[in-house]
Amino acid sequence: MTRGVLVLNGPNLNMLGIRQPEFYGRETLADVDALCREVAKGLGLAVECRQSNLEGELIGWVQEARGAFDGIVINAGGYSHTSVALLDSLLVFEGPVVEVHMSNILARDAFRHRSYVSLAAVGTICGFGGVGYRLGLEALAEILDGNDA
Repeated sequence: MTRGVLVLNGPNLNMLGIRQPEFYGRETLADVDALCREVAKGLGLAVECRQSNLEGELIGWVQEARGAFDGIVINAGGYSHTSVALLDSLLVFEGPVVEVHMSNILARDAFRHRSYVSLAAVGTICGFGGVGYRLGLEALAEILDGNDA
């Protein structure tokens, strides 16, 4: 039975490759999505990638994921640091959540050091660019297989 994973990307991640390459690198969101599809296939996961700049749309997708997906990998972008509403939706999701950030949020502005999403996540991966998504999917696959990640 194929396990489904929803990969969610928040605001401004559609600008990857253009926005602040010194923090986020030159990879585009299309590159990240392709990487996620390739890695997921190798792990026996069915992956669906989505991006929105709208907080409410991300919350709606998390709510819809209940019963439809086994896990979530999320890079909520700036909403990581501001959205209690997104946190609340993630807390209702029954499966594991892995938080990913392209940049090392702990080496940046102080306001980025706190992530509400982390309160719902089994783990956070930051600072490895697009590789973080691969690591997140691998960790999620281990968790879904019943192993410690």
